[in-house]
Amino acid sequence: MTRLLDVTDLRVAYGAVVAVDNVSLTIDEGEIVGLIGPNGAGKSSFIDALTGAIPNRGGSVVFEGGSLDRLASHSIARRGLMRTFQSVELFDDLTVRENLQVAAEQPTLLSMLADLVRPSKPKGVDDIAWASTLCDLDDALDRFPSELSHGQRKLAGVARALAKRPRLVLMDEPAAGLDTDESIAFGQRLRSLPGHGVSVLLVDHDMELVLGVCDRIYVIDFGSVIASGTPDEIRKNDRVIEAYLGGHDVKA
Repeated sequence: MTRLLDVTDLRVAYGAVVAVDNVSLTIDEGEIVGLIGPNGAGKSSFIDALTGAIPNRGGSVVFEGGSLDRLASHSIARRGLMRTFQSVELFDDLTVRENLQVAAEQPTLLSMLADLVRPSKPKGVDDIAWASTLCDLDDALDRFPSELSHGQRKLAGVARALAKRPRLVLMDEPAAGLDTDESIAFGQRLRSLPGHGVSVLLVDHDMELVLGVCDRIYVIDFGSVIASGTPDEIRKNDRVIEAYLGGHDVKA
């Protein structure tokens, strides 16, 4: 397998508080990798550091053979690494189609100046159609976010991340607030992404989803990796059961 992401000894701190403590993680092309842990374990801080939202205090991040260290968020996104957010951060005054178009185009200053002189047709039409179909949003493209169910809004956030045709998507709690049927349907769509050239790092508290779709899983507690392995290995790991599940076995 081709190595897509290689994170080595990543460290994130807020003043004297260490949120991510020398975490190493790899993702190969075509994988769905899970990252789980208790609230406050450092999962979102880890994603924020990978995507340039916050600086890391040590370690390295290599994506497709190139370093992402000290790159701005927009530069990281243009390299093919996108993310979703815990909160559904859509533009409420734009339709779903327009929300996806903003992500698909990602205009540069030069392209914006050129459009002022000679307006061009919308870019990324095929990518928007691809992303919306994958997320079952074709019938919602011309609706506004306020007209959607919570589950559809969450899927619109995922579709927006996919609209740029990324190589890797970091998903931060994409299933939060979904009911059981919505979560099952979302898991099925998630499993299809590697077949379309998109690998995934999945952070979620829905254990049935994570154990059901991931090829490998990392578990962090207090900012450090305490276990990694296949879903079956994680399900049976005593440290995971104690730290993450409060002593209760994992059901899949």
